[in-house]
Amino acid sequence: MKKPSDIKDGENDSGYGIGDLLGLGSQSVRKNYYPALQERIDELEQERNRYKWLFENALHGIFQANLRGGFLACNPAMARICGYDSPEALTEKVIRLREQLFCSSSEFDAIRQELLDEGSLSARETRFQRADRTPVHVAVTLLRRPDLGPEVVEAFVADITERVLARQKLEQLNATLERRVEERTEELQNANVGLRYQIEEREKVERELFVAMEAAKEANRSKDKYLAAASHDLLQPLNAARLMISALQESALPDQETRMVHQVHRALEGAEDLLADLLDISKLDQQAMKPDLVYTDVAALARSLGEEFEAVAANSGLGFRVRTIPATVRTDQRMLTRILRNLLSNAFRYTRKGGVVMALRSRGDRLRIEVWDTGVGIEEDKLRDIFTEFHQLLPQGTGGRQGVGLGLAIVERMVRVLGYDIDVASRPGRGSRFVLTLPLEPAQASPDLARADSLINFADGFDGVPVLVIDNEPAVLESMQLLLERWGCEVLTAASKAEALETLEQTERIPAIILADYHLNNERTGYDAVHGVRRLLGKDIPAAIITADRSDDTRKILRAQYLPILNKPVKPNRLRALMTSLLTSAPA
Repeated sequence: MKKPSDIKDGENDSGYGIGDLLGLGSQSVRKNYYPALQERIDELEQERNRYKWLFENALHGIFQANLRGGFLACNPAMARICGYDSPEALTEKVIRLREQLFCSSSEFDAIRQELLDEGSLSARETRFQRADRTPVHVAVTLLRRPDLGPEVVEAFVADITERVLARQKLEQLNATLERRVEERTEELQNANVGLRYQIEEREKVERELFVAMEAAKEANRSKDKYLAAASHDLLQPLNAARLMISALQESALPDQETRMVHQVHRALEGAEDLLADLLDISKLDQQAMKPDLVYTDVAALARSLGEEFEAVAANSGLGFRVRTIPATVRTDQRMLTRILRNLLSNAFRYTRKGGVVMALRSRGDRLRIEVWDTGVGIEEDKLRDIFTEFHQLLPQGTGGRQGVGLGLAIVERMVRVLGYDIDVASRPGRGSRFVLTLPLEPAQASPDLARADSLINFADGFDGVPVLVIDNEPAVLESMQLLLERWGCEVLTAASKAEALETLEQTERIPAIILADYHLNNERTGYDAVHGVRRLLGKDIPAAIITADRSDDTRKILRAQYLPILNKPVKPNRLRALMTSLLTSAPA
């Protein structure tokens, strides 16, 4: 596939000019197509501003600062915590963190030394000085950024004044309660009049404590539900934006617009990765992610991941090899894929020259999946720390997009859920090796599995393949249609089961595959729409569900319907692989 920079102005990757596709000459294209492109870019800029709004309106303070000096940047919440009218006022006034921000210079020195030694600290309670010189209690999480400067840090700050005051009040209440018990004990030596009163008081306190504990548990459950719902709502527009960007990347654009599209693509990719990581970490910490064990051809899975990361290796100028052996395991295929994808992403992120190798090796009844890289390496005393949340390796010279430090934390938790072993060995400056060990299934015990290398190659396009897309989001329908048509598909779109049936009754074209969203309007589902289309046409048309719902319940329902799942936001390479699989498995 051609890169946008390799395509001449006005020419798409199939060799036809955009003007030819629109029925216009090349000069006309530049005059008429550019405003439409600019309108799309403006829409994407509005989407970016929405995420910027979320950052600027965060409840927690966020800042970047130099420990030897003052603030470099901060958000409005940080200014409010410190009692300033604006972030600019805070960064202008506070030019020495040690004397002007921290109430205790010794506390600042201890925090600075810990950061220099460890690289980060989490939820450290301390006190900051407000603009009026009064103290404010805060919990601060700090992360060193040596790639930006020897003592540059980034931080999240929460105002915990109410919590501290509540704790102090509770201590006072406890002290008061102790005094009251002593007084009552002395009174009981003279009379038993106060006995019943004390018993009732204790029962009241216990009831209140029980109510408080239940309220805390409910609040935690509500938080998790809100995170899942908010993430689902964010993934919908993010999916439409990713598909539209993918279509634009395959178009012939001027250099400046190509750079803008690439920057938006990277920003959306970062937001998608962060949301997916937060959802997975939340589910893993709640022990809500249960493995769904099926027989899996690991060699085919490894080759599929190899094809996915070939473009990453090519863009980075790195070598990449996948070595496989015949191997079948009984595992949760989605979780195993996520583990290996995170290990490969980590390897490419910290490798600047040389390459990456993924190899399968058998050791008796165990399978070893090894990921080698020639990256920056890890110090021996930091090998276990890399599996903790928000821990990043930031040695000099790594550069690039660093993420938020959740990838290996997710790997460690998923490995623990599956009952596997993971080991890491590394030499600073030479590279690292991660080894995942899991039990092999006897060859006679596993059913015949489809081989990924038997799939027909559709890398050059789908050459008029008819595809039916069902989604209740107009923006998603439009972006999916645009992307699939760039791939050479003939696209039919519908917002519901009824609309899909009506569309098919009015055309003689029978779709080769169906791509349906799971949650449609009026509490309808995508698999209902798929079954309706199959009944209308009298054919078992290959279909898949594309959804932002990542719950285990939904996954089990769709597995029972023998419908593969692709989670939103959709990555084009995974969508292409899914469509290839569906077309290859279709009955003749």
